Amino acid sequence: MTRRPHPVPDGGRRRRQGAASPARHNVGASATGVVTPGTGAATTERDAAGLGARRVALDILVRVDRGGAFADVLLGHRLAAMPPRERRLVTRLVLGTLAWRGRLDYELTPLCTMPLEKLDPAVLGALRLGLFQMRHLSRIPAHAAVDTAVSLAGEAARRGAAGFVNAVLRRTARFASPMPERAADEAAYLAVACSHPRWMVELFIRRFGVERAEAMMSADNEAAPNTVRVNLARGTRGEIIARMKADGIEIASEGHLTETIILANAPDLNSESYRAGLFVPQSEASQLVARMLAPAVGADVVDCAAAPGGKATHLAELVGPRGRVVAFDFNLRGLIAARALARRLGHINIDFARADIGAPPLRTGGARFVLLDAPCTGTGTLREHPEIRWRLKESDLSRMAGVQRRMLESVAALVAPGGVLVYAVCSLAPEEGLEVARDFLGRHPEFSIERPPVPQLGPLLDSDGALVTSPERSGLAGFFAARMRRR
Repeated sequence: MTRRPHPVPDGGRRRRQGAASPARHNVGASATGVVTPGTGAATTERDAAGLGARRVALDILVRVDRGGAFADVLLGHRLAAMPPRERRLVTRLVLGTLAWRGRLDYELTPLCTMPLEKLDPAVLGALRLGLFQMRHLSRIPAHAAVDTAVSLAGEAARRGAAGFVNAVLRRTARFASPMPERAADEAAYLAVACSHPRWMVELFIRRFGVERAEAMMSADNEAAPNTVRVNLARGTRGEIIARMKADGIEIASEGHLTETIILANAPDLNSESYRAGLFVPQSEASQLVARMLAPAVGADVVDCAAAPGGKATHLAELVGPRGRVVAFDFNLRGLIAARALARRLGHINIDFARADIGAPPLRTGGARFVLLDAPCTGTGTLREHPEIRWRLKESDLSRMAGVQRRMLESVAALVAPGGVLVYAVCSLAPEEGLEVARDFLGRHPEFSIERPPVPQLGPLLDSDGALVTSPERSGLAGFFAARMRRR
């Protein structure tokens, strides 16, 4: 999995959720005509499962919105015990509702009697969840979307919430709010049409032009491909695929690299092939970064921001058992996760250490291969982490670029003459990737960019040889990575 970016938290304190109270379906029924779900013998197993999946989705949405949690982490905790069909539904509901939050709130705002941020978190979550299904999931009837949203609001919020949610969603079922006039204010239009904050729309337009910015933001709202990296240290590609298929994991297509596979379904992480360490979920763009470094078999490698271990374990596979990876990070929890991942994959050639990147625990000028996958705003991973767009501020771009400059300056001192340094970020903003690299090269003439010796990467490199990916062009997460050699 791509390492989650490090945006500024939204500052909200985690809201303590009490036990769910019984649904109050009769509240205000005579006045509002509340739509109520079937009860007793009339309730089918499918209806119950559908409400259960939406209950999980609402809980995650509330925690993400008001508690500062990350959706991918919560989904990982909750989905393992669910059947495949419900896993897919919950994932779609959570990530889709988060991605389209701006558009949903645009429609909900004029229909609510108070500002949305003043609503009970569960009520607002139920409204967004219901409206998302009505606007974006054509296989779910509008009445079913309203029905379940009303039930959830009645369970989780104060008396009268069910009637309020029912009334608002019934109005949205009858008509959709008109879009802003594009000719009058293009940024306002795109902010609603593509569901991105206005400052981000304006930034993308300035950097990429209107046509590409719109395509990029539209791609941000699509589901990311479900990609894994097969562990070639545990068998050949064919052998591993055969064992995955035996576990019921369907393969959709190949990636750019031998180790990359795109799945047709959500893998069951309780599968035998997963437990045996035959694969690890990791975005394809993230996998390309280790290949940009292209360490020699048997080489020693330094991974300077290694948590939670996806790239460190990939590098361990590439250098083989005679090579060594030194992986350090200041994030203790992330290092613990990285160590567990290495153990599952069977890589014993990684040394983990907790250390501040400003004072690397290594000899200056002694490393032949160094990777810095720096923390960033994560604007290239908005498909995987849609909540990021609502937490970021424009000032975070320059703040994180400053962090990256300092980190790059520090780790560059580790690189031996003739050695290679790869600097990477999962961001679409040139302030964080290209401009940081150019600034570094301008101050360090002993380094120069070179193309990686990996033919599969050729179509994804810019004219200078840097890796540049984006969802609307390559179908990959937005990454920038520069391979720099020290003379």
